[in-house]
Amino acid sequence: MLISQITETPKELDFAETPDELNRLFSGENKDFSFPDPLRVHLVHYRSGADLFFHGRVETVVEGHCSRCLKSYSFPLEKEFDFVLAPDSTAAKNKELNADELGLSFYRGEEISLEPLIREQALLALPTRPLCDEECHGLCPRCGADLNEAECRCGDSHADPRMAVFRDMKLHQ
Repeated sequence: MLISQITETPKELDFAETPDELNRLFSGENKDFSFPDPLRVHLVHYRSGADLFFHGRVETVVEGHCSRCLKSYSFPLEKEFDFVLAPDSTAAKNKELNADELGLSFYRGEEISLEPLIREQALLALPTRPLCDEECHGLCPRCGADLNEAECRCGDSHADPRMAVFRDMKLHQ
């Protein structure tokens, strides 16, 4: 987006972002989430002096892999966001930011790319731990049974085998 296209009068913009980069981030060992659909973005943008203001909403469907039972599940991702872009200057980099400036990002040149900023908002909206349900019981650590669907097959003996030596000890009084 060209900086010169951002005016003092707020303008609305609707577009879709491809999830390719997000899916690349969650490939390999970290397969907690995947993004089968594009990110739908509604954005209102305007400027005040050299500062650029953005208010928007990102929506999509996310596929998660539960960290307790390992099943795949889908959930809607919706997040409203606000961010401000200020001109990048070496003076701004060398000074300590106050509390009001912590939400600032910086831009340089005559064109800005909103893609990384939108991706960042989608990442911030993800749960820290993927769970299909808060009440998910997960898998039995011994027999691997899905405790959401059935009782485990290993019976009542959940004793740690490393403690067997202590169970077999005879105490003399």
